[in-house]
Amino acid sequence: MRVGLTLTGKNLSEDGARFAAELGVGDVVIHFNDYAGGADAGPYLTGGQVGPILGDCRNEPAWDDERLSGTVAMLARHGLKVAALENFSPAHWSDVLLDGPRRADQMDGLKRLVRAAGRAGIPVIGYNFSIAGVWGWRRAPLARGGATTVTYDLSPEDAARPIPDGMVWNMRTRDARPGAGPVRVTEAELWERLGRFLDELVPVAEEAGVRLAAHPDDPPVETLRGCGRLVNSHEKYDRLLALRPSRANALEFCIGSLQEMAGGDVYETTRRHARAGAIAYVHFRNVRGKVPSYVEAFVDDGDVDMTEIVRILRDESFDGVMVPDHVPDLTCAAPWHAGHAYTVGYMRALVAHAHLLGPSWSAGRREEGPAARTA
Repeated sequence: MRVGLTLTGKNLSEDGARFAAELGVGDVVIHFNDYAGGADAGPYLTGGQVGPILGDCRNEPAWDDERLSGTVAMLARHGLKVAALENFSPAHWSDVLLDGPRRADQMDGLKRLVRAAGRAGIPVIGYNFSIAGVWGWRRAPLARGGATTVTYDLSPEDAARPIPDGMVWNMRTRDARPGAGPVRVTEAELWERLGRFLDELVPVAEEAGVRLAAHPDDPPVETLRGCGRLVNSHEKYDRLLALRPSRANALEFCIGSLQEMAGGDVYETTRRHARAGAIAYVHFRNVRGKVPSYVEAFVDDGDVDMTEIVRILRDESFDGVMVPDHVPDLTCAAPWHAGHAYTVGYMRALVAHAHLLGPSWSAGRREEGPAARTA
């Protein structure tokens, strides 16, 4: 297993690549979405508003061979490989999610993107088949030592706040239609649309040598903003894989999202999917609490024994990449960089000494959490 870093926005740059190389990572997960475009995120960033506050992607150009190969070449100059491209632009697949009139054209665009990724040597594309996306967070000084982090504890009114017409994933993808009502999609409709998506795209991914990796819901609630959710329990990851059995139908395996779910054993689920070779890459994140109330924690300060996760991945011969995810901000001039440097260092130490970590304590147990070691 290897430790990588996710670069997006201004960090997907020469400076960001140097930072990653200085940390000693060799693999990068890249994001092209400009989540801040056209929006004032100030109220969210200061903790006064539910978010995240995202922007406007109506004018997002297609991600073509030039964009992909140029990014791969830039990172290669710093000794870095692209482990995955994470998330489609909402503008590029909004009608795939909504079953809208542009669905066929957008599916053709996704097929072109998958083929371009294969040509560029990008082995994985991560995605989250969701209408509401990631929403419902508040930023607050709730991590260790008062570090600013994300918490989820929505009022019923906030959780039900409708998605306006012309938006998915909290981003505007087209102009609102006069008089149109808010977006409403049931869980059953989402599963049907996911099945069609996989039926069409998995064969293209197989030919291109690319794995499609599905992220679970975050937050993993039953409904959010009037829309159903898809993978909000451990068992539904199995349902997703069964829709189109293929190496190209894989998992963007988020430890934090799985731990946030009301049921399930994160250790057993990790072991089972790692043994099956279904994990394309890992979001290495810790949390305290579960839905309906949780806090994202430092990697060594949550409810999950992350050392045990590494033991399990070691025992199951996982040879993919793990990246930090949603790291609390450290109080300094460069909070993102400091938080990620701390997390990457912690992860690299675990991986470098995985052979010395001793036997797994969770093997054969169904209890959840570090306390099970003394049961």
